[in-house]
This record gives sequence, C-alpha cells and structure tokens, in this order.
Amino acid sequence: MSEPVADGAWLDEARARVARAPLTPEAETLGRVLHAADGLTQVSGLPDLRLNELLRFEGGQQGFALALTRDSVEAALLDPGEGIGAGSAVRAVGELLSVPVGPSLLGRVIDPLGRPLDGGPPLTAAPRRPVERPAPAVIERAAVAEPLATGLLVVDALFAIGRGQRELIIGDRATGKTSLAVDAMLNQHESGVVSIYVAIGQRATAVERVIEALRQRGAADRCVIVVASPATPPGLQWMAPFAGMTIAEEVRDRGGHALIVLDDLTKHAATHRELALLGREPPGREAYPGDIFYVHARLLERAARLAPERGGGSLTALPIAETDAGNLSAYIPTNLISITDGQIVLDQRLFAANQRPAVDIGLSVSRVGGKAQPPVLRQLAGRLRLDYAQFLELEMFTRFGGISDNRVRGQITRGQRIRALLAQPRFASLRLLDQVALLAALDAGLLDQWPATLIASLRQQLPGWLDSTLPQAAETLGPGKTLAEPLRDRLLAAVKSLGEGLLAEVKTP
Repeated sequence: MSEPVADGAWLDEARARVARAPLTPEAETLGRVLHAADGLTQVSGLPDLRLNELLRFEGGQQGFALALTRDSVEAALLDPGEGIGAGSAVRAVGELLSVPVGPSLLGRVIDPLGRPLDGGPPLTAAPRRPVERPAPAVIERAAVAEPLATGLLVVDALFAIGRGQRELIIGDRATGKTSLAVDAMLNQHESGVVSIYVAIGQRATAVERVIEALRQRGAADRCVIVVASPATPPGLQWMAPFAGMTIAEEVRDRGGHALIVLDDLTKHAATHRELALLGREPPGREAYPGDIFYVHARLLERAARLAPERGGGSLTALPIAETDAGNLSAYIPTNLISITDGQIVLDQRLFAANQRPAVDIGLSVSRVGGKAQPPVLRQLAGRLRLDYAQFLELEMFTRFGGISDNRVRGQITRGQRIRALLAQPRFASLRLLDQVALLAALDAGLLDQWPATLIASLRQQLPGWLDSTLPQAAETLGPGKTLAEPLRDRLLAAVKSLGEGLLAEVKTP
C-alpha cells in the first residue's frame, strides 16, 4: 500500500502513477448483432471466433458461438436478451465456454455457468474447465467390472450397473424415472461416489423435491445440483448436460468415482431442435437436425472407467428419456438406446398397478452389468428373470380358468412372491446383505410358505433384524465372494425367524 499523500500533493502523485503505468496496445474484436430473437442472435464482424467461445454483449449479457457460417455466427444467449437488437455491439471474450469444478461444488446448487442458485457465496476460487471435452480414448479406458449398487433389488439383481457404464432410464411421463435415479444417488452416500444431478428444463417444483430428498437424507453434501429451468434461455439449457459432465469428469480424472443423472435428454433434444430451427438448419426426421445423434453420442461417450495408469476413476451416467405412450421406436429413444449400454424401461401399467419401481422386466437390459455384478448376487439371481417371465406368461392364462396342475400352481406362487419382492418403496434402499438374504430365502422356497402380503413387512424389518442377529455377516460378503453354505444357513434361519414372528402377529386377533 502506498504512503499517505500530503494535502496539495495529490496531483503530483496522480501524474507519477500515470507515468509509471505501462502503455501497450490492446487488440479488441468488435462485432455487431444482425438479428436477435428467441434466445438466438446472428452476429457479424467476428471472423476469428471459435466454436463455443464466449461472447459479451453491450448490455452485459453472455452468449456463446453455437454455429459458424461463412459470413456470420449463430450465437446462443446465456442470459435474458432484453436490450439486445440489431446493431448491438458484441465482443469476443477470448475464452471457451467453461464451468467451475472441484470439491467446493459439493452440496451446492448452481446453474450451468456455475452461478449459485442456493444463496451461497460465488465460486470464484474454483478452477474452470471447458464444457466440451473429448471423450477418453479406447486405450485410456478399463473394462467395467466394479458394481455400482443402487439399493434397488430389481436393478441390482436383474440389471446390475457397473461403474463407468451408461444405463438409460426410459419411460412415459410420471412413471418414476427421476425417483429411481434419486434412489440410486441416495445409495451412494457412503460408497465414496460423488453424484451430479442435472435438471434440464424441469419444473421448479420437481427440482425442489429432488433437492429436499437429498438434504433430508443427508446425501446433499456428496452431490452437485446443476439446474437449467424452463424459464432460462435455451442456450443455457443446451449446455447444462455438458457442464454437468465436465464437473463429473473432474472427479473421475482425480481418481474418484462419479455418478451423473441427466434429467432428461428428451427435453435437451427438443432444445437442440429449437436452436437448430431458429438457426435455419435443415430439419430431418421429426424436425430434428441431422447432428442430434452426434450431440448425444459425444456427450455420453465421456462416461467411462479409466485405466489404472490414468488413476482408475470412473464416471457412470444415468441419462433419462421420456417416451410417448410407451413408444420406444421414436427417434430420440432409439438414438439413446443405441448409444447407451442398456436401458431400464418403466411401464405405465405397472406404475398404475402400484408395482414400483415399475420396471418392465422383458424390455429392460444391461449389456455390461453381468460382468460387474457381485458374484453372490449372480449366484442367487441366475434364474430369477426367467422364473418371473414364465410366471407373467402363466398368469395371463389363469384369467380364463383355474389351474389344476400342481407344478403350474407352484410356479404361480413363486412368481407372486417374486413380484412382491421386487416391489420396493422409495427411500428404502437395501444393502447387499439384505438383498442376499431375501434372494436366498426365495431360492430356498421359504417365501412360498408365507402370504405375499407379508413380504413388504419382512423387507422393511429385515435390515435391523440382521444387524441384531448376525452383526458380522456383512463383513463376510466381500468383493468377489460367493455365498458360503454356513452363512446361507444362518441367513435363512434369521429370515425364517423374522417371517414366523410377523406371521404370528398377523394371525393374532
């Protein structure tokens, strides 16, 4: 800090400071807006502009170069466009579109540019990374072989997800897609996995419910929430999934493990179509531009598990897509199904029948999960999907009359128990030990002896019962281990004891 200036000498001090100031030429590229409407502007006079480079308009608003043509630039606005019109000045910032990253984002709610939405302090000290980054090369990747437990029995047993996988969650509106993804995020609280939730054009009430669920259950401090509401400019909604992916990549590149939920890419595709049509790009199927497949492919290819030489981190993606009347053959659903490593299909009829999660067993698949599934689950759930599929087929025939064959009646009884077992309320995740105990009881025919209505109470009370009766059992189910016979017998005895106690309570008048 300079010495205090005496009275009357301030003018000499000012002249001395001006004399010491370096005078060097500074080049500044200035462009002009040719046309502005609906969140998109056409800019001329910036011949050296790069794709995704930031622009600053004379009113202080920001935008970025979305498309480059011979004589002009199509720029998408990141702020409301009031005051921007033909003739407005535009300056190139000289930086690519970026987002803050790092541990300081944990527990925060931000927009895709990193501006706080939770009333917290600005993220000025956090380093920034470009939102568009190349996906890891094949030689930099490792095989997906480590499970990412969701705590949902229907997913972990039948469609297991591995760290580094891209599993699509798809279904009609209001079938529990976001709920399934949030349950998976909540189950990562003690696993060391950092969760990033990206809301693209979602209603404010829906996003608030997600944030409240994370905070009430103590998982918010391991999550980052990126929100681009429907009221924001389309350019901000367009960059939201790319910004979230960059935040998750920083965790992965540091050797950690990240889970990103993109809710949802159907709305992102609609935003991309809107910007493309406003920019006069030729429309293709369902009026989407021809590069919509490439946009989502280059986004989701960034999810991967890195080789040990690169730190061994992983980035798992759970993109969400919405269908119309269960039509999986529409343009965007088929694109995403072909890009991802499997899909979890949610059915409206199952949801209406109170079978939740409303997972369609026949249409869902995980193309990687079998290799990443814990051996103990693979050992117990090997025939589960086949048995349930046979039950669904037999159940259809029982509507036409009674079944006299004992074997068929046994299959129907087993299928009803499987259905009750796979139904799981929200925020009621199951540990690996709980899942193993339930599947072992099902495999041994223990559940067939009790009414299907008892299974919900059994599943609810089982975790506490196992902790009290078998406190050391969880330690024996380490990675790569199968279910040994002594532990199997102890688990069956514990489940039988609990089930008989619950049955006695039901029979007691």
